[in-house]
Amino acid sequence: MASAISERVELAKLCTSRDWSKAIRVLDSLLSQSSSIQDICNRAFCYSQLELHKHVIKDCDRALQLEPTLLQAYILKGRAFSSLGRSSDALAAWQLGYEHALHQTADLKQLLELEELLRFAKQDQSISSENHGTESRSFVDTADSGQLTNGKSMDVLKNQNKLNDISNICNGSREASETDSKASEADASPIRLSVHPQICNELRDVTDVGGRSEGASYPNNRLNDNAGSGKKPVSQTNGALDVVHKPKSDTNSFSDSRSRLSEFSSGSSMISSNSEGTSEIRGRSSKKADVHNEASDEAKGNKKFCVTRISKTKSISVDFRLSRGIAQLNFFNLSFLTFLHQILREDPNYPEALIGRGTAYAFQRELEAAIADFSKAIAVKPSAGEAWKRRGQARAALGESAEAIADLTKALEFEPNSPDILHERGIVNFKFKDFYAAIEDLSTCVKLDVENKSAYTYLGLALSSIGEHKRGEEAHLKSIQLDRSFLEAWGHLAQFYHDLANSTKALDCIQQVLQIDARFAKGYHLRGLLMHGMGEHRKAIKDLSVGLTIESSNIECLYIRASCYHAIGEYAEAVKDYDATLDVELDSMEKFVLQCLAFYQKEIALYTASKINTEFSWFDVDGDIDPLFKEYWCKRLHPKNVCEKVYRQPPLRESLKRGKLKKHDFAITKQKAVLLAAADSIGKKIQYECPGFLPNRRQHRMAGLAVIEVAQKVSKAWRSLQAEWKHSNKSSSKNGKRPRRRINVASQNRGGAGCSTSSGPETSTSYSITEDRSSARYMLSWHDLYSLAVRWRQISEPCDPVVWINKLSEEFNSGFGSHTPMILGQAKVVRYYPNYERTLQVAKNVMKKKLYVYSKNDNVIDISEDEKLHEIMVAETCSDLYRAVGEDFWLATWCNSTAFEGKQLEGTRIALVKMGELGFDYAIKTPCTPSRWEDFDAEMAMAWDALCNTYCGENYGSTDFDVLENVRAAMLRMTYYWYNFMPLSRGSAAVGFIVLLGLLLAANMEFTGQIPKGLQVDWEAILNYDPNSFVDSVKSWLYPSLKVTTSWKDYPDVASTFETTGSVVAALSTYND
Repeated sequence: MASAISERVELAKLCTSRDWSKAIRVLDSLLSQSSSIQDICNRAFCYSQLELHKHVIKDCDRALQLEPTLLQAYILKGRAFSSLGRSSDALAAWQLGYEHALHQTADLKQLLELEELLRFAKQDQSISSENHGTESRSFVDTADSGQLTNGKSMDVLKNQNKLNDISNICNGSREASETDSKASEADASPIRLSVHPQICNELRDVTDVGGRSEGASYPNNRLNDNAGSGKKPVSQTNGALDVVHKPKSDTNSFSDSRSRLSEFSSGSSMISSNSEGTSEIRGRSSKKADVHNEASDEAKGNKKFCVTRISKTKSISVDFRLSRGIAQLNFFNLSFLTFLHQILREDPNYPEALIGRGTAYAFQRELEAAIADFSKAIAVKPSAGEAWKRRGQARAALGESAEAIADLTKALEFEPNSPDILHERGIVNFKFKDFYAAIEDLSTCVKLDVENKSAYTYLGLALSSIGEHKRGEEAHLKSIQLDRSFLEAWGHLAQFYHDLANSTKALDCIQQVLQIDARFAKGYHLRGLLMHGMGEHRKAIKDLSVGLTIESSNIECLYIRASCYHAIGEYAEAVKDYDATLDVELDSMEKFVLQCLAFYQKEIALYTASKINTEFSWFDVDGDIDPLFKEYWCKRLHPKNVCEKVYRQPPLRESLKRGKLKKHDFAITKQKAVLLAAADSIGKKIQYECPGFLPNRRQHRMAGLAVIEVAQKVSKAWRSLQAEWKHSNKSSSKNGKRPRRRINVASQNRGGAGCSTSSGPETSTSYSITEDRSSARYMLSWHDLYSLAVRWRQISEPCDPVVWINKLSEEFNSGFGSHTPMILGQAKVVRYYPNYERTLQVAKNVMKKKLYVYSKNDNVIDISEDEKLHEIMVAETCSDLYRAVGEDFWLATWCNSTAFEGKQLEGTRIALVKMGELGFDYAIKTPCTPSRWEDFDAEMAMAWDALCNTYCGENYGSTDFDVLENVRAAMLRMTYYWYNFMPLSRGSAAVGFIVLLGLLLAANMEFTGQIPKGLQVDWEAILNYDPNSFVDSVKSWLYPSLKVTTSWKDYPDVASTFETTGSVVAALSTYND
């Protein structure tokens, strides 16, 4: 009790001496002992004296939760809103207080005060309306408007409540503020601000002397930087912002701040086609809008320069200098740091100054120094919630996710319902891929702050990451509804539609972005990525080039533009951009990966340039490129070992001596026109109508040309076999027996013909179609057949390392293969998650049948116990399944062999790996070990043999659909084994369907329909144990869309029409529109 009384006495003395900051500390202490409503109001009053209006509002809200009829809180809250320029909110607060006052007339003084405040507020609102949107004149706070004694109301000086009565703001010395006030009012011309886009948003409401703030964050603290209240700027032209209020003391600080802020660096972004790698959106115009609103709030406060009664002969108090200095920091005046150093030399344990200096350090990216200051502030004052919050933000910027979350959680203990802190923690949770926690925080935030546009768009990102696409879209749209000029929300929504493969809506959003700010580099980056994904490489180059004129060192733009130049045959420009990508300063793992890829793809570009005027059949990445190089390329490994061990391609000037793309390559002859038109029509049939699969014009053309070439080459082989069959039939009729026909298939086993390893001295040769001239027999193995499509897939998109896995280095022995995730952490991969439930059921069936799985170290895990098996069978999620097994594991499906009765081939591996505490990597994998390769090689050879035997006998050339039933089934069985084999590093799905369409066409059956919506043909094969089940599944939609036709035979020969690699590149890169 004695302690509380002494604190009350100290509080009275501090208020008398106008030492508001120390008074706040005393009130903090008193409130930690008991939540007195009057003390909450007293602290709100102290905050008002330091012009910390948002903290006034928070304390008033807290007081009103305890006592909804507290008139003093309504008065203070309304004044704070008014000082922030939020006149409608001020009016609402006073109106509500006045209604309560009418029903409880115990304090007539406060009733009259509210009545007067309302009268002036309504008058101000009326004037505002008459002036058609001109800025409302706001009420000014009283400086010494009352007393803080025993719950008595504050005395209000009438003239301090008059509109625009600037002359009476200070009852003490006017001289202290006169210069600034006149300068501010006299300067009618707007100040043009041009600051770094990352910082525009992050410098709002940096910190307050009371130890709190309104949601600042630091560089690299967010994946997407877009905090803000959603208010719109007063004026804005071409993305720059006009700031009307400018105190004289800040006249020189704007230019200084620009130069300093321009040194700040934003976080890096990823090229992403799925939800966990959401591409970063950085704002310009909308960030400036936020800055204007927050800064103008402070500017209005700074015009009322003198808050306390100060003698002319005395310097301004440290508290107020600190408060005003921090406001200047908000206004981009980092010279305030010197002042903070001075304060801390005099008092090293001043918590508010430590918080202020830590914030200044953080904005300069001196994050370790910032954390040290925040930590010291916490040690001095453990209840300083602002210090916990700021340290959390700084730690997040350093990538210390667990520590950052812990600090922000601690900050929430001091302000449990703070939308600011919930917003910050939600963003940090999102950045570190804890999407469910992010959703919880951001959902709570938008309930407390319904106009937080930033929280809504981050909520949209988090929801879409866990597959809640409809709710995610709604959240993004809500953010845009709050502010139609909010660049980040438009950008995020564009990326959202891109991820879902809705190109029309994505383009509409990007158009909105560029209408808001035509100099927004990220907008051109987004559209360039979208054009690239749609196969419009020349259009992509245009957009990426514009983006690079704005941000010349954007590594994603450089890398994608390089690959676009590479794809269309402009190798000199491609090499130039690849080199520029390699020269960008590294500051993130994402940039490192892009630089590794740039190294490898530069070598592939040089190789392609050297082949540009040779026959396309000689373009042989698998045979000509060193196995170790290809392996490192596929795995995105550091190229240092490759540089030392692998022969590099000659420089571009030497490659181009052998030839360049020539004009006649781009000339469209009649034969080319016929083939391109047919290819564009046929190629569209490979498109998956599933989320995440963008229609790609270039890939469609590639597929169409490949289908026609496959049909032509297969038809030639079948003619040869049919002639042999006829010949053998004549011989057999003489001898009275019919010999069994077999196709000579060269072995494709590892170590067989044409195979090389990194340790072998012999030169690798490609698999090639051979023709026995003596017998005129045209031989085609299954590998030759699929290699036709693989070569087209390789040349069509240089970004994709498409290679035969058995042509990699000795690493092949350890089972290198594809990895296709359905869940990564908490993210549901948009392309493949639709197969999740079916895959889970297949996994449970395999476990039930085999009664064991394998650990990550390939040890057998027994699961035969009844209780464990029951737990597995009732599992509904991969989390349930993991809990039942108890550790990381994998299992393998099987494929019933057609060639060898009773044999089961190892199918696809289904793997479940725990990723820390945040989720799982749940994926399918197809490792291609030598033994597995031998099994599938033999199965594919037998399947191809069976197909040829079925068609090249009596059924040859038939146009009777029913007669061809067994031919179709044989084609689908071979396709089934191909999909389960997955012998390519990537691209197996597209190649498999291309070859299937080519085989059907060779047998005079053209597919005229579309793959059903939501169906992925390769997954149909992977999740079926038996080829006949796959046949039954596919034929239900395939057969009705097959048309018997021989018109394809009139097409010009693809190999001779597009004879050279250059002519193929030109064909894939040239369109009429």
